[in-house]
This record gives sequence, C-alpha cells and structure tokens, in this order.
Amino acid sequence: MMVNSGKACLAPESFIGLDMTIPTEPIGSIPRPQKVITAFEQYERGSLSREEFESTCREAVRETIEKFEATGSPVITDGEQTKPSFATYPIHGLSNLNADGVKIQFADGHFRQLPTLSSGPFRYKTYASSYLEVAKKFTRIPIKQAVISPSALSLLYPAAGLPNYSQEKFLEDLVKESATDIRGCLDHGAHCVQLDFTEGRLAVKLDPSGQLLSSFITLISRVLDQFSKEERKRIGIHTCPGGDCDSTHSADVDYSGLLPSLFSLDVGSFYMQLASELDRRRVLQIVRENLHPPRRVFVGVIDPINPKVETPQEVRDRVLEASDFIPLIQLGTTDDCGFSPFGDDRSTARETAFAKIRARVEGTQLAAEELGSDVG
Repeated sequence: MMVNSGKACLAPESFIGLDMTIPTEPIGSIPRPQKVITAFEQYERGSLSREEFESTCREAVRETIEKFEATGSPVITDGEQTKPSFATYPIHGLSNLNADGVKIQFADGHFRQLPTLSSGPFRYKTYASSYLEVAKKFTRIPIKQAVISPSALSLLYPAAGLPNYSQEKFLEDLVKESATDIRGCLDHGAHCVQLDFTEGRLAVKLDPSGQLLSSFITLISRVLDQFSKEERKRIGIHTCPGGDCDSTHSADVDYSGLLPSLFSLDVGSFYMQLASELDRRRVLQIVRENLHPPRRVFVGVIDPINPKVETPQEVRDRVLEASDFIPLIQLGTTDDCGFSPFGDDRSTARETAFAKIRARVEGTQLAAEELGSDVG
C-alpha cells in the first residue's frame, strides 16, 4: 500500500528508514499578560523604573515558557513577551525616527503605522539574540527565534529621500544589520531563525505588477547571501496575510502571486498560513508545483484569529490533507500566525492560544501515527 498521498505517490520502499515524525513549530507570539502591557506603558512614560520593568518582563517570559512546555511542543519560543511588536523591536527607542511612515490597513478598518527614518546611518538598537539569551535561562527545550525581515524595515526609508544618506547606502546598512540579527541568534543556539515576511502577500496587493515583491525577494536574498549553505538550513521564512486584532491586511490576495517567488529563496523551511484559507487544496496544489526538495514547508493547521479551539482530530485531518500534496519528508505543521504580533493585541486569550498549540501538537502526532500505519 502507498501512503495516502495523491501528491508524491511514494512507494513503500521509499519509506524504509524514514522517520515518520512530522515536525511541528510555533510561529512566535503569545498574548502578553495585562501586567506586561501596563509595564510597557508605564516604562515609556517614565513612571516605572528599569529594574521594575525588567523584573515584570522576566517573570512573563518564565511563565510563558512554563506554559509552552506544558503543551508538549517540541520547539518553543519566549512568546515575544518583551517585544513591542514583531516588526519594530530592532528600532524601538531610536532617536532618528519620525512617526509619519507607511500605514498598513487591515480589513476591519484599523491600521498600524510604521515610522520613517529621519537621518542616517541606520542601525538596530536591539538584536533578537537578546531575547533568546533570556529565554534560554528558563528552558532546555529547543527555542525558535523570530526576526523581522529586511524587506519590512526597508519601508522606513522616506520616499523623499534623505540628505547625505542615499537609499542604496541605507539598504547596505540594512542588509548588514539584518544579517547581524540572524547570525546572533544562530550563534546563541537558536534551534532555527524565522524571518517574518508578512509583507510578502501585502506587496502583491499594493503592486499587482510584482515589482515590489521582486524587490523584497531580492533584498532578502542579499541578506541570505551572507550565510553558508549549512547555516541557511536553520533559517526559515514565515508568510501570512497579517494578523492583528482578529483581522488581516491581505487575505484577499491569491497565493499564486506570492509562492513562486517566495519558494525561490534559499532557506531550509517555509512557514505558511493555511488553516484559514477558504480553498486549502487549491493552495496546496500551488505549493506542490513550486516547492522543491530539500526545503520543508510547515503548513498552518491552527487559525489564531478564530476563537474556537481546534480539536486534535481537526488538526490531524488538515495534516492528512496536506500530505496528499506534500511529501512527508518535506512536511511540517505550524500555526497560521503568531497569536499577538503587536504587543498591545489581546484579542485572543492566553489560555486559548496555549490550548490551540496543544491541539496542534497532539493532532500532528495523530496524523504521523496514521500516516505511519498506512505504510507497507
């Protein structure tokens, strides 16, 4: 008997010695406790000392990791508890920024606004490895570290330009800083480093010609060129239509406009929103046509925006569906997106997020067992 996979149709002998375990990983963020959100606000106003602020953050990381471990997840994160947002952590607190940057509009009408650079040079104020160092003090489970993509930060450069600081010089500095951010995480023992590329699908929406997306892909490739082939195996790219306050910014954009370009990037893994897609099988067909070994795709089997907690059986069925199109050796599971990419988003309860993660872990195992029993 062949594995139930109209996709690869691997014969039984293809599975000899194959580990039937399907890897599963989170994306990153977990909703912050209110005490952390309040601490950020008080610290920004100067009404909370640095010592008190860091103590509150440290306790939130410890508690989050403890709850993450309880889900059985083989790979965890720190829940991004001390990031102001997934996108702005490197630049939070810089003095050479203005508040009049690109507005990202969400389907429900709300928006998030990026700052713009007011002068050069461009440098990170915070590197993601600093979060990793703290998290490692509280666990021995492999830790995944998410970093913002250079393409998202490229939007900081003002359209009118800057005196004595050209856009090309800015991009040179950005590539260097982004590579430093990733390398620091690899050097500090991250299980893997995930570039958050939520603006990929948005680029197709803003510019249907594909030129903006192409420029983003080129910029990410410049950063990846700083790493060896072995190092790139531990680097992945996350794509989704954006998730914030139970809304998205580009779910109406067809994956066919993104995936061929996305899968051209030379990384070890792709983390892809899928659970909330209206026609998952059509998207999986696009994946099958464009994904080439040895790259692995972690398909989203959990919808963070939907308040309903998936059952392990629902997750299992989504994994089995994906296995019809993706060879098992290239298949993993994940959540569609982080549960709270922006620090002040509490639209999802913490306990709901952990319940969903637990369902992903258990459902992925159920699927692995069923697929393994179908072999031979």
